Amino acid sequence: MLRRQLLMTTPLVPLMLRTKAMAQAKGEPIMSEPVQRIVETNGIRLNIAEQGKGPLVLLCHGFPESWYSWRHQLGALASAGFHAVAPDMRGYGKSDRPEAIDQYTIFHLVGDLVGLLDALQAPSAVIVGHDWGATVAWNAALLRPDRFRAIAALSVPFRQRGPAPPTSLMPRTANAQFYQLYFQEPGPAEAEFERDPRAAIRNMLYGASGDAMRGGSSGGGGDNLAMVPRGAGFMRGASAPASLPAWLSERDVDFYAGEFQRSGFRGALNWYRNVDRNWQLMAPFAGARITVPALYVAGDRDMVVNFPGMDQLLANLKGPVPGLRQTVMLPGCGHWTQQERPAEVNAALIEFLRSLPS
Repeated sequence: MLRRQLLMTTPLVPLMLRTKAMAQAKGEPIMSEPVQRIVETNGIRLNIAEQGKGPLVLLCHGFPESWYSWRHQLGALASAGFHAVAPDMRGYGKSDRPEAIDQYTIFHLVGDLVGLLDALQAPSAVIVGHDWGATVAWNAALLRPDRFRAIAALSVPFRQRGPAPPTSLMPRTANAQFYQLYFQEPGPAEAEFERDPRAAIRNMLYGASGDAMRGGSSGGGGDNLAMVPRGAGFMRGASAPASLPAWLSERDVDFYAGEFQRSGFRGALNWYRNVDRNWQLMAPFAGARITVPALYVAGDRDMVVNFPGMDQLLANLKGPVPGLRQTVMLPGCGHWTQQERPAEVNAALIEFLRSLPS
């Protein structure tokens, strides 16, 4: 059996003092604080933040985030009797960042989580994901239902393998291209974001939020936000306001910025550079359905929900996901589901978790 060492343990007392005060203000129960440590899995090292004891719940973040995006969920799940574990996913934070682009396929990402379960000596877990983390979570439940006994996805619904490589289907015009096409070439996006990581993070977090979408139709805002003008960069238009919305503080931005100042953006962007490779790898699973119990939660101002064709995909989600128990749509919420609406997300997750067989 592969031996996995626990290499580092770091208490988060200074950082989590603020989170504790916020939890008290929100009426959330308080118990032990999250602790970070490094575990070896799938040939790399992942940093995890964990809290609580009980059945395992894995929390998988998206772009451009870290374990910290689950700061409001770790304590709530621990208080509800669960062992909540939020890793810095491959390429992020204190976790390893392989250089080669082909080291970020969906098989690598799911494999990291299978290895994490082994490192934690857990036969199975409920997996929760947001954004890219939701894509990983859906595929973990598809590929290894024996290890991931249920799935909750935030923002990004399950999409079965399409008829052609994803980049060939992404929108493009003479003047603009879908943001994921802009991310394909190594270098330009890294250079843009790394010029000022704090400004990039601050503007992205605000720009995709329900607060930013409030000024106009969420559909138009989502379409505009997703397209990058040719010859220009991803960061364009008005910056985030001087005063941030209540769900996002300057200290939150500082934490994310510090992580990306240390790690850079290449590892995170490499996930996007494997979408066509993932399509090729998943050919044997074309048409496969997710049969484990599932929950889907999103905001009605999320740009993902407002992409063209998404209304039909969501209306028919129970077809490829027959175990879907519930779809929760949060009014006024944008893309950062669990950060913008922590109380509602926590309530939905705990209700779902408690409904599952022991």
